[in-house]
Amino acid sequence: MDAPNPSSAVTFANKTPLRIGAVGLKARDLSRLTDFYAQVIGLQVIDRDSKTARLGAGGVTLLELEAAPNALPDDPRTAGLYHTAFLQPTRGDLARWLLHVARQRVPLSGASDHLVSEAIYLDDPEGNGIEVYRDRLPPEWRWNGDRIQMATDRLDLDNLAAEAGSTSYQGAPDGLRVGHIHLRVGDLAKTQSFYCDIIGLEPTAGRHGALFMSSGRYHHHVGSNIWHSAGAGPRDEERAGLSWFAIETASEAERDAAIARIKQANAPLTGAESRDPFGTRIRVIS
Repeated sequence: MDAPNPSSAVTFANKTPLRIGAVGLKARDLSRLTDFYAQVIGLQVIDRDSKTARLGAGGVTLLELEAAPNALPDDPRTAGLYHTAFLQPTRGDLARWLLHVARQRVPLSGASDHLVSEAIYLDDPEGNGIEVYRDRLPPEWRWNGDRIQMATDRLDLDNLAAEAGSTSYQGAPDGLRVGHIHLRVGDLAKTQSFYCDIIGLEPTAGRHGALFMSSGRYHHHVGSNIWHSAGAGPRDEERAGLSWFAIETASEAERDAAIARIKQANAPLTGAESRDPFGTRIRVIS
């Protein structure tokens, strides 16, 4: 793979008081998933051994893969990961990535214009959902009070591809980050209570069995839905798929405040790690 693209624009999603840090996945085939995220998404392998692989962009770990060869396959009817959303710094970066996967003949599962963003969807070899997207500028977003207008419209892929210019995708740009994570949950009210009342996010949209939440008037840092998982209980630790994800705070004071809310709510807490009502592990870091 060529040297990483030097684009290092800091996205709005990662300048908010709370944002998504790294995501941890249990991998039944560690080598295969590591190669997929390196070759298809373009992440750099930061370190790798027989048990763990850490991948990222610009020296920042965004994905940690844990070897779990005996794990059961993930089950979309249970709580867990709907998708990890990798946020490209610019539209040109997304366009170059689109041409990159087209040349590799990587199967895509969807492409949508969400008004606030342009998004392309696919799955990794173990069925973990992935979104690769770019945000429109915040002044282009349409708010109605504390609720944001989003949609699922057809994405004009030809128009997007034209933005690539003459430069090929040279690996994940330094500024690529996990813009948001979307979870499968069993109950939206319990999800909102945990992520908003305890963690400190704010609801920004809710429709058709989905709930979106954010910090600092981003469109969403955490999405959730009950489309296939309504009524699901805690995750089965023996399954592959989502292991944990990190909520990163802008300051130690923000981190301490979040941990204090977790303690006050008597939610599970081990060090700086909690669990949501469906057993998903959340690390609160600064």
